[in-house]
Amino acid sequence: MSDRHIHPIFEKLLQREEREQRLGQRSKVIWLTGLSGSGKSTLALRLERLLFEEGYFAQVLDGDNIRSGINNNLSFSIEDRQENIRRIAEISRLYLHSGLITINCFISPTRAIREYARQIIGPEDFLEIYINAPLDVCESRDVKGLYQKARNGEIKEFTGIDSPYEAPEKPDLEIRTDQLSVQDATGVLFKFLLPHIEKRI
Repeated sequence: MSDRHIHPIFEKLLQREEREQRLGQRSKVIWLTGLSGSGKSTLALRLERLLFEEGYFAQVLDGDNIRSGINNNLSFSIEDRQENIRRIAEISRLYLHSGLITINCFISPTRAIREYARQIIGPEDFLEIYINAPLDVCESRDVKGLYQKARNGEIKEFTGIDSPYEAPEKPDLEIRTDQLSVQDATGVLFKFLLPHIEKRI
């Protein structure tokens, strides 16, 4: 179907500012990036719960959940990883305009892929958080045995083993999960986030 047959009605919908006012928060997209096993999902779940307890409305988007549903037709090739991120970024943008705080936890291994997501979402609403832990620590936490399978050649294109991970050069925040407890790391993330989501009077 030609683009000329598509007529978006965004300007007729309730606007983001109205939704934010109703929810009493400013919407943002928090993008947690890091190796498998670095602690992204653990921190995302703790942060979502803490935000809820503090009166904020947030939604976690997690790699495994997304790949078992809307993106279950994608592989782990670089091309499909980019399409995976494109779809996630578009969903995040919808949540953003709904007034929600979106917590994304995706390896998103290259700087180009993360920049692609940033441009779709909007640089002013995209907070890149580097969840950093050394590879050996990530492997030691690997309850699913994915790293071992990758080293045995059972899983191809696994980030950190036979597919590269490019660490952020200037993340908005870096959290070393090998040096902080889960509770302390969640506290650091919440304290950083608060000025970005508090509703301006």
